[in-house]
Amino acid sequence: MRKNLFSAISLRTASISSLVTAPTISLLMWYITGLGSFEALLLFILLFAIVFAITYFVSAYLHNSRLNKMTRIIKNVSNKQFENYDDIDVENNDELDELIKQTIRASKMVEKELIRLNKIENYRKEFIGDISHELKTPIFAIQGFIETLLNGAIHDGEVNEVFLHKAMKNVNRLTYLTKDLMEISRLETGELKSNMQEMFLRDVVLDVVENLQYKTEDENIELIVHDFDKNIQIRADRNQIKQVLINLIENAIKYNKENGKVEIGMKDLGESKVEMFVKDTGIGIDPNDIERVTERFFRVDKSRSRERGGTGLGLSIVKHIIEAHGEKLTIESKPDEGSVFRFTLTKVSHVSV
Repeated sequence: MRKNLFSAISLRTASISSLVTAPTISLLMWYITGLGSFEALLLFILLFAIVFAITYFVSAYLHNSRLNKMTRIIKNVSNKQFENYDDIDVENNDELDELIKQTIRASKMVEKELIRLNKIENYRKEFIGDISHELKTPIFAIQGFIETLLNGAIHDGEVNEVFLHKAMKNVNRLTYLTKDLMEISRLETGELKSNMQEMFLRDVVLDVVENLQYKTEDENIELIVHDFDKNIQIRADRNQIKQVLINLIENAIKYNKENGKVEIGMKDLGESKVEMFVKDTGIGIDPNDIERVTERFFRVDKSRSRERGGTGLGLSIVKHIIEAHGEKLTIESKPDEGSVFRFTLTKVSHVSV
């Protein structure tokens, strides 16, 4: 079919060229030389055959191989098959060569878009599966407490308030889970953009620590902020960096030991980078789990995390924010000894006062 198509193109070109050229030359020769009708007819037939043959083979030589290349590319795109096309050498002699180049570029763009769409689709499937799994526990718990109350426990003064508090605790868990799900969804799909601005790093850290001080007091955890240069400025999204610090410090508190410590500090890495760290004296992470702690819904201690209202999304949010900033997150941990979470930030300036 492909060869017939290209033969038809060459045939059409040769036919039109012959029908224009042969009669024109024949009429001129008849007018100039005074050829008879029979001789003029023979000349027309001879010229038609010669022009047809030359035009057909020249057209086939110039176009068929390039049209074959273009058809190959388009057929692969329609079948969702993609190649590098390193074997296609385009010299850019005319518009057809340029069209082949554009077709190859279009093929690569379609390939990238399909990869992106497949990634989003896989993410959607995983995300829906994760959501349905995580929502079941608090929903079933709320349902159980309400059913128990409706079956008569609501009139029992000793249990009704307890059950309502437990139901409310699970409602709060659903609220936090929904909030984190919305944030991780926007981060993973690239919908949430970073509002980059210059800020003093020490101000951001102290603001977060002040807001979380009550949690350390409730848990009897010592929160230590190491002193560092107040004049160091970074370029980042203020709210997102605060979210990173909040998630890391809350995790350090949640998975700490009784009378434990959480340390927050900064290390100047040189001309353009600083490194923040959050260190705890908690339960630590098994070496086999370190690579997975930033996955959605992965929990080192599932029962402890759920008991304290953890959604399993905190570190995943941290990872995506840090990567969106073009920075690096590293984790060091030993079971029963604690963990250290470090992440880099880009320094803007160091103003001396």
